[in-house]
Formats: sequence, C-alpha cells, structure tokens
Amino acid sequence: MLKKLLLSFVFVIATSSQFAHAALELVITDGINSARPIAIVPFRWEGAEPLPHDVSAVIASDLQRSGKFSPVATSKMPQTPYSETEVNFDAWTNLGVDSLLTGSITKNAEGQYVVNYQLIDIVRGQLTKGQSRALSDEGQLVLSKDHVLFNKKASVPGKRLREYAHRISDLVYEELTGEKGAFLTRISYVVVNDKDKYPYQLRVADYDGFNERLVLRSKQPLMSPAWSPDGKKLAYVSFQNGQAEIFIMNIYTGEREKVTSYPRHNGAPRFSPDGKKLALVLSKTGSLQVYTLDLASRKLTQITRGRSNNTEPFWHPDGKSLIFTSDRGGKPQIYNVNLSNNSTSRITWQGSQNLGGQITPDGRFLIMVNRSNSGFNLAKQDLETGAVQVLTKTLLDESPSIAPNGGMVIYSSIYNKTNVLSMVSIDGRFKARLPATNGRVRAPAWSPFL
Repeated sequence: MLKKLLLSFVFVIATSSQFAHAALELVITDGINSARPIAIVPFRWEGAEPLPHDVSAVIASDLQRSGKFSPVATSKMPQTPYSETEVNFDAWTNLGVDSLLTGSITKNAEGQYVVNYQLIDIVRGQLTKGQSRALSDEGQLVLSKDHVLFNKKASVPGKRLREYAHRISDLVYEELTGEKGAFLTRISYVVVNDKDKYPYQLRVADYDGFNERLVLRSKQPLMSPAWSPDGKKLAYVSFQNGQAEIFIMNIYTGEREKVTSYPRHNGAPRFSPDGKKLALVLSKTGSLQVYTLDLASRKLTQITRGRSNNTEPFWHPDGKSLIFTSDRGGKPQIYNVNLSNNSTSRITWQGSQNLGGQITPDGRFLIMVNRSNSGFNLAKQDLETGAVQVLTKTLLDESPSIAPNGGMVIYSSIYNKTNVLSMVSIDGRFKARLPATNGRVRAPAWSPFL
C-alpha cells in the first residue's frame, strides 16, 4: 500500500516592497515507493557565519519535486562523507541508495563562495571498492575512479548561491536520467488582491516560488501570461483600456508594446517555438476564432472558422500545427489543426469536457483539464496510444503549464477556498502546493530553459 507523506517546508518570498512568509506544503502520493532513493549529503561549510542558503537542502527539494527521486533524510544517513574517499559503499547500498552527492563550501579572498561537489555511483563503487583501474595515456595502470560520475568546482557570489544550487540539481538530474533538468527556470503568474490599490499583479519567480518579483500592476484585469522562447518577454492580456488587448513586455527593461486591439475580445496569446509568430484568439467576426500573427510583418492569418467558439491555442513543438479548445461538438474538446492545409481533427474523447491543452516538448503527451464526475482535474493523454491518466484530485484544477523538460506541470487549484499554485510531476507521483503570499494566484506559465 502506497504511503501518503506530508512534508512541510517554510520559504520566504521577497517582493519589491515587502517580505511575505508562506508555507510550502509538499504532498506526495501515488508512486512514492518507486521513486529512486538518493543521498544528498549536507555540504560542509567551513566559514564562521551562516550560509545565505542551504545548498544541499535546495538540491534535495528540487530532486524530490521531480517525482523521480526520494532523498534520504539526513537523520537516516549512516555517515556524512565529504569526498568520494570517505564513502562507505556497503552502508549506503544497505539503504537502497545507488547515487550520492556530497561537497564542501569555502569562501575565497574575493568574498565568493567556492563550491566543490561530487556525484558518486554507489553501486559501481561497491563493486570496485573504489579501486578500479585503467590504462593512462602513457600506458600505465592508474586509478580510474569511474564511480565518480562528476567532480566539479565553482566560485559563486552569495546572492547567486541559491541559483547555483538549482544548477547543481540540473546537473544531477541530467546525469542520472539522461534528461535535461528544469530547476533553473522561472514561472510567471497573476495575483489578484481585491484590497490592493492595484489589485491585478503580474509576477515572476523562480520555479519553486522563491525570489518573487513584481513586473506589472494594474487596476484592471491581467490574464494569460505566456513566455517568449528566449525567456525575456511575456505576452499577456490587459483590460487597462476598457477591453481585452494583447501586449508584449520585456520583463528586464519593462518596455511594453500593444500588439492587438481588435473590436471585442483579444486573448490567449502564445509564442510560436521560433518566437516569430503569436497564436491568439479574436472575436472580431462574432464567435471566438484562432489566428496567428506574424510579429515582424503584423500579418494576421485566420486559422479556425465557423459558428463555434475556438480558443486556448497551443503550438505543437515542431511549429507545424496548433491544438485548441472548441465547442463545435457541443461541449469543449481539444482539436488539432495542421497549419499547412488547415485540416482539423479531434484528439480528446474521454470525459465530458477537455480544455486548456498543452503538449509536452517531446510531442508525446497532451496535458489538459479533464472534466468528469469528480470535477475538473488535470489529465495526461498519450498521443500515440490514446491512454488517459488523471494526474490530480484537487478542486477546480485549471491553467496547466508544462516545464521545458516535460517533467513537471504547474497549475492553478483551490485550497482553503482560494486560488493557489500547485505542481504535479508528469507521472503523477509528486504533488506540491504553493499558497499565495497575499492574494488569489491564477494563470501560471513556466518559462523556457534559461
């Protein structure tokens, strides 16, 4: 019987005007017993003052959130080795651990933190007792240390120490899974606080909620943020001029540009994979229809037609087709349209409604909001077999956004009668809830690789 674990972490989110405190509740269900055990040994710190960030704790949290790893609790570690020469391979093997990360941190004369770290293959080390040998370029038999998967060193400013911890997580994840990690990424989202002078705020944070930054505030609704492929811009919908209009904003310079302001509705912007076009929804002809906009020439091309409402476009990773939500069959379902010939086909059939679709970067899975007797939940459909797996069981799940490596999904859900950000691994093993700092949180969007 699978266990249900509730882990609680406390984190601090900094805004431009204040510090807000919130608890990050990590709820792991369905498959925890099959997650891969890994040891993240607390890095040895050789300084007098406390470190600005607990590097090893950040790495352990990252790997746990992926749903693929189960870090060993520090209290259950048989030892705390700080180099591969100190590792007792038998002791770790007895715990079922096949990989171990350890390291140390010092401070150099320039005030930077020097991080030394190693990833060790415990199984290989046990087999060879750490004494495997190989021929050198000179033809001599030398220690190969092939149980050390990598041994790295970096000098990092204090303000970037947490960022570098995410970098280490990415390296470990890629080394052990063969897939690129997505921990050094950001999320954008809309926060609504009715008591604030500017109740609608567009914010950006690290993927785990830290280092939150306000990038735009408004007295009128903000909706549907979407990242450009280079991670520098956000397209979004604003009602600042009394109707829905689409803007593109550089999050580093604050520069904004209005790109559409057609009569009635302008919504659901999505950058193409090459960043040259924007898929969007307009209602200037009556019903909601999907269009593409060439950002250089400003040429507008209508993709869908008819009396039905067609919305929520999302680009296939190859840029040759779009998926979208349409009520042409009576209730919302997800369709695919080939952009070369406008041929359209329905791709969802299970559940009374399916909407808000996104395709994983490898083109294999469709992530969507699925309505069934249990309510609105996230589901995953295998585009090759058609098999559907429900990923969440929370209340009113909506607005899924997939990590750039396809490993995790962030979405909006209801907790304690308010909108919060939640996260689920693509296999459904790991779920996390990120309560809002000071308002209802909607419309999350995961950045590309940075």
